[in-house]
Amino acid sequence: MSQRRRRSLALLTSGVLALPLLTGCGAGDDEGGPAAAGQDIATTTRDKVADGGVLRWAVDSLPDTLNAFQADADATTSRIAGAVLPQLFVLDAKGRPVANPDYLEKAEVIEREPKQVVLYKLNQQAVWSDGREIGAPDFVAQWRALNGKDSAYWTARNAGYERIEKIEKGKTDLEVRVTFAKPYADWRSLFSPLYPKQVTGTPDAFNEGARGTLKVTAGPFALGAIDKKTGTAALTRNPRWWGKQAKLDTLVLTAVPRAERPAALAAGKVDMAEIDRSGAERIALARRDAAGKGKGGAGAGGAPAHGPGAAVTPAQATLSWANAFGTDEEKAAQEKETRTKHTEAVKRYADEQAALRGFTVRKSLEPAYTQLAMNGASGPLADERVRRAVARALDRQALADLVLKPLGLPAKPVGSHVALAGQQAYADNSDALGGQDAKAAQALLADAGWRRGGKLTEPAGAKAGPESAPQDDGKTPAGPGTGNDGLYIVGEDDGANGEAAEAGADTRAAAAAGDAAAAADGRQEGGQDGGQDGVSPVLAPAPFGAQQKASLLAQAAAARTADDAKRSAARDGDAADPAKGSPAPAPAKPAARTSGNMLAKDGKALTLRFVLPAGPGSESLRTVGERISQTLRKLGVNTETIKVADDSFFKDHIASGQYDLALYSWPATAFPATDARPIFAKPEPAADGSLLVEQNYTRVGTDHIDQLFDQAVGELDEAQSRELVRKADARIWAAAGSIPLFQRPELVAVRPSLVNAGAFGLGAPRYQDIGWKKAPKAKEKKK
Repeated sequence: MSQRRRRSLALLTSGVLALPLLTGCGAGDDEGGPAAAGQDIATTTRDKVADGGVLRWAVDSLPDTLNAFQADADATTSRIAGAVLPQLFVLDAKGRPVANPDYLEKAEVIEREPKQVVLYKLNQQAVWSDGREIGAPDFVAQWRALNGKDSAYWTARNAGYERIEKIEKGKTDLEVRVTFAKPYADWRSLFSPLYPKQVTGTPDAFNEGARGTLKVTAGPFALGAIDKKTGTAALTRNPRWWGKQAKLDTLVLTAVPRAERPAALAAGKVDMAEIDRSGAERIALARRDAAGKGKGGAGAGGAPAHGPGAAVTPAQATLSWANAFGTDEEKAAQEKETRTKHTEAVKRYADEQAALRGFTVRKSLEPAYTQLAMNGASGPLADERVRRAVARALDRQALADLVLKPLGLPAKPVGSHVALAGQQAYADNSDALGGQDAKAAQALLADAGWRRGGKLTEPAGAKAGPESAPQDDGKTPAGPGTGNDGLYIVGEDDGANGEAAEAGADTRAAAAAGDAAAAADGRQEGGQDGGQDGVSPVLAPAPFGAQQKASLLAQAAAARTADDAKRSAARDGDAADPAKGSPAPAPAKPAARTSGNMLAKDGKALTLRFVLPAGPGSESLRTVGERISQTLRKLGVNTETIKVADDSFFKDHIASGQYDLALYSWPATAFPATDARPIFAKPEPAADGSLLVEQNYTRVGTDHIDQLFDQAVGELDEAQSRELVRKADARIWAAAGSIPLFQRPELVAVRPSLVNAGAFGLGAPRYQDIGWKKAPKAKEKKK
């Protein structure tokens, strides 16, 4: 699992399109093409790296478990495992698994018939920290713990291990033979990390023994102290390591929330930290100011041109001074306290900026991609045509540019759900759906029955609008009791959606002609053609005006006839009382509601709930979400954007299916036949009537996609297995349950003298090579 770099990120109906014939990009190393972005780690040969030193590396949190195969394992679990446990295969710079010579002399399939047999030849120097050789007993114990046959083991998954029939020692103690009951294409994914038999040998040891400590390890580093109070986990150089010695004495993983990382860097708490765009911009500004290239000089009151108070105008500064030293003592005290806090914040920011000059930002693209997910379980998006229409409305290149170009990173849309550029399984299969085409999107929606100007029968106010739910512009206080709970509507103020101001104007104009009911007819006629651009019937061209006039006159005549009949009936009955005058006119009929320039069907507007995280590190997602909403609005689709807390975004909305549209990311994998299958598996009904979705949170899948993955995972011809995975990806594109947008940016702040570390991209760190660059010698300095 660690080699697949799985993360919590956050961290398909059957395609009936004629899919293009998928062909491979060639064999061997050329397959998959180049990576979209290379590693940015200041690669340095070991002879130029100093021996010794400490690196403090920021992580999101300390791990709840050190067992990478348990459900609550996280990215820090994987990072520790990568440094202290055997990794038989590691990922190279293009995200491809390669044998790790520190543990393996060779690993290969030696038999295919009658059963697949893999032979591992272990490095003869490889030993556990207790001096015991790494060997077959460790493989056997891990297989038995993870094959799913013993429920006493609390495992997160058993993919691949359940296919093994037996494991035995080879001709020597350094050989391990693994025989499979069913062929397994992704056999390289197994036994990485490899735990000692002391951890996997019994359920108790597996379940509890490796949660807080690892007594036996076998990596370039050993596990030192984990201190919950300071939020640190220390990894120390392994004295029994047989490979090239680790350059660092100690690697300290330090828990720092993302929002606090610029301050932690400035305070010297960490030397390396993955940061977001705002953090990268702060470092860029600090370095620019240090070089004398800053723009704008000082702000008001001597504040920097950026940071706290930078936007304060001279007039605001003068008013603040006047309030602080005015005659109203209570107001003056409050203003002085505010000014003191402001001054402290400005000084703190300036001090941090001075310290951040000593850092640089290394950039690449993460092994993960951001996607637009569409919930196909219910609502409008249960219709494949609507999903495809939304997908074809998107300008994926523009969205990639929006996020990546300002960072100076390659901005190319991701063309695959199952691999990233550079990995051998990668191929751009987006043609199976088709590129951006607004006309095609409109045709798909029309074919699904959605029309502009459709009559609305749902109660007025049933959908939140710009008046009932003010848009969250990021400046209005949010939360219960503030009148702004993070919900706003995009699109319902367009055209004549519902009864907007334009509908009221039409009604008043028709009433002035003597008949309010004519307003309803006028609204219905004026909304039939989406090409009218919302033209009011009152201001319509001559032919439409003549038609409207005839309608008004006819209805006025009908009204007079009805009124005459009522007066005649009154004369035949009781005599009319002159004092009462003429009878009051009948109440006006309410104007019929239409969707105007937006789409509607069966009396309901086409509105999609768009759920986005509201946290400080999700600004780019919200920006992308706003751009998508604008695009869909032009198509006639309303989006109801709901911003939710980060900790509830995935659990309460994505996993539970409480959304229509959402943006979140999936990690890349070197083993798509195994790892992509549960993400795109067709949901199956459970006994209680619910759906078993595995990790398919779009709830869209097909039997054919499942079959292609099943074939790929059992195909030992590696090229053919990858071809089957690509075919599955084309079907996933056609079903339009999720649309890959762009590879996530990876921004890492480091001290410039740190080498062989930074933005690792698709590759895995080589922990023993990370260190501090040697200071140049005197002769080199003179040069």
